[in-house]
Amino acid sequence: QVQLVDSGGGLVQAGGSLRLSCAPSGRLFDSYTMAWFRQSPGKWREFVAGITWSAGVTAYTDSVKGRFTISRDNGNNTVYLQMNSLKPEDTALYICAAVRTLGIPRLARQYGTWAQGTQVTVSS
Repeated sequence: QVQLVDSGGGLVQAGGSLRLSCAPSGRLFDSYTMAWFRQSPGKWREFVAGITWSAGVTAYTDSVKGRFTISRDNGNNTVYLQMNSLKPEDTALYICAAVRTLGIPRLARQYGTWAQGTQVTVSS
């Protein structure tokens, strides 16, 4: 059973950058997809970005395209979310997730493994 530990959140001014990390424990098989979601109080858990572990195919929600980059380091068994040009509306709890599937699902209920989340706060 894969477990996830995410980190890297913090407080940053608008326009700034942060890099989130997600480290799975145990070996990820090539059929895994990793993703980042975010959730604000009173809102649904929103898909931010996803990546297939084997081929590195990526997908993003429209609001972060051109600003966020998801990547994986197979050697270090880590997934990253580089967030640039941050905006106050990016403020949320960011949560890493994993599922053994093909493609990149965008619904939270399609993922079976979750990290604890890391808080990102962007001040204006």
